[in-house]
Amino acid sequence: MATKTTYPNKGFRQTDYTNEEVQSCPFCNSTETIVDHQRAEVSCARCGLVLDESLIDNGPEWRAFDHEQRNKRTRVGAPSTYTISDRGLTTTIDYRNRDFNGRSIPESNRAQMYRIRKLNKRLRVSRAGERNLAFALSELDRESSTLGLPRSVREDAAFIYRKTAKKNLIRGRSIEGVVASALYIACRRGNIPRTLDEIAEVSKVSKKQIGKTYRFISRELDIKLKPTSPVDYIPRFATKLGLSGEVQSKAIEIIHEAKDKGLNSGRGPTGLAAAALYVASVLLGERKTQKDVAKIANVTEVTIRNRYKELSEMDIGASF
Repeated sequence: MATKTTYPNKGFRQTDYTNEEVQSCPFCNSTETIVDHQRAEVSCARCGLVLDESLIDNGPEWRAFDHEQRNKRTRVGAPSTYTISDRGLTTTIDYRNRDFNGRSIPESNRAQMYRIRKLNKRLRVSRAGERNLAFALSELDRESSTLGLPRSVREDAAFIYRKTAKKNLIRGRSIEGVVASALYIACRRGNIPRTLDEIAEVSKVSKKQIGKTYRFISRELDIKLKPTSPVDYIPRFATKLGLSGEVQSKAIEIIHEAKDKGLNSGRGPTGLAAAALYVASVLLGERKTQKDVAKIANVTEVTIRNRYKELSEMDIGASF
């Protein structure tokens, strides 16, 4: 009969397994683990050693099959978030003059409720730092909504801004510039790239200032950013142009072939992505004009023609 052996204090650290942050196995040094939620165990994927058992299930004890059931059965509020100045962990007095049971508050008590509501709002942003943070996060939410960025990117950008403010790196710089820079870094880290021109268009600062600030923040916070790949721009540009998935696949294939031949060196990723999409659309019979592609990619038609000429000279994709 097989027995289970655990090593709770031998080279293994108790962690939150929902994030899959585990140390190496003390027996075979493997970092691959298997989490069995039914048995509440964590075992090594290579040798089968049980690394930990009796895990705590942090999920709800009930099931919900639709949004209505979830709202009805939950007993807690929204999760904490970096995109709100108080992280969402605050008490809010509703503007509607009704009590807990939904009954209307008497006229004699409404003036008191108004004063309490006003005092509560002031206490939430009583200090200058809190007011600046609230303004910065509201600006971040506005720019993210305009750019159509997902929640994960907004959270990362808010985290970067909080870290910048905590290290007192905002001194001497505009809040809008730091917000735009944090948003640009978060987009790069989330593989949802936006160009500096796009960020500058929705913010109140120039492209030059954003570029200077984001490089300063990256250096001070030791954030390593990989170069932006032209492939990351293909789905967004193709969707705006109304091109099919086949054209997107062909454009990605052209970009990979161009990389193998060193054509991407020293060239802007948006220009190469736009040229690859233009070539792919011509090859597959979904032709778009250079003017249309240049407008979507925010590059000039001359840039597309130059990249097009280089691709044709190297015979990349096909003979076109």
